[in-house]
Amino acid sequence: MVEVSNLSDALAAIGHPGLPSSRSPVLQSADATLLTLATLDKDGQATWHGIWLSGKEAKSLGPVVPSCLLAKGAKVPAATTMLVDLVQAAHRSYVEWLDTLGERLDALELRPDPAPLAELSGLLHAVAGIRKQIVRLEVLVTELDGPIGQGFDGLRDLLPAVRVEVTHLDELSSGIAQGARDLIAIRNAVEANRLAGFANELGATSNRIAELANTSNIRMLGVAYIALVIAIVSVVVLVPNTGATILGMPSAAWVPGVWVDVILVVLAVVPAVVVFTRPWVLRTLRGLPLSEGRTAEGLRDLPEEGVSSSGRSTTVIPPTR
Repeated sequence: MVEVSNLSDALAAIGHPGLPSSRSPVLQSADATLLTLATLDKDGQATWHGIWLSGKEAKSLGPVVPSCLLAKGAKVPAATTMLVDLVQAAHRSYVEWLDTLGERLDALELRPDPAPLAELSGLLHAVAGIRKQIVRLEVLVTELDGPIGQGFDGLRDLLPAVRVEVTHLDELSSGIAQGARDLIAIRNAVEANRLAGFANELGATSNRIAELANTSNIRMLGVAYIALVIAIVSVVVLVPNTGATILGMPSAAWVPGVWVDVILVVLAVVPAVVVFTRPWVLRTLRGLPLSEGRTAEGLRDLPEEGVSSSGRSTTVIPPTR
């Protein structure tokens, strides 16, 4: 039998040197078997324990665990008592740590506002850590139901009770993990609703900007239309006014009065005929009432502070002192 004094020596002797623990709870070599489990303290920190089996001898490695009533009442051999005590100690520590995590979950569920994501992530991380230990315990119990368990006299009668306890651990840890995931889902929903509210406010602001832009475009369209009509009328009026100004100057006194009248009539009639016989001018003038009506409708549909539905400014000028 290879002499081992601690868990590190046992791991090195069985072919896993330099590791604080093994990934599998059961390691075997040609002449020895190593069973490893971890107990958790109140902060969830793991303390590793092992049972070294070589031939018919069994040795406990790591800190001593409290004895349990299950093995004492059954009056089983020392090796079986050692194994049952370790399994029960690991089970109790897992239950206590799960209770602590459950209290943290209850406190997060009672908050009026969504729980912080950092706390939820920490809770899920802690649950994931303890579930790894629970899976190790489940694997060990499964292995003890096979050939390895035959080396422990009286274990077969105690194994059903241990298996039930392990099943309860898995259910409890799954419930806490699901509760944390539900809180994360609620927080995501709250954040999504908040983002949707911001998006609605942004959309309302964008619509308001579009309304103001449309109102400005309608105003500019009306101003441009009026300016075009004024320009057309100005062309007709400007020519005879210019002619009358020139003929009224002292230097034109030699022009006979009859010719002055004829020239003024020609200057008044010809521009009017030329301008008001253009098709595009006629279309513009005929469309003036329709454009004015549409402009008024646009201003009524897109009201703006300081502008009435008729398009007139309603700005109030404060009285001067």
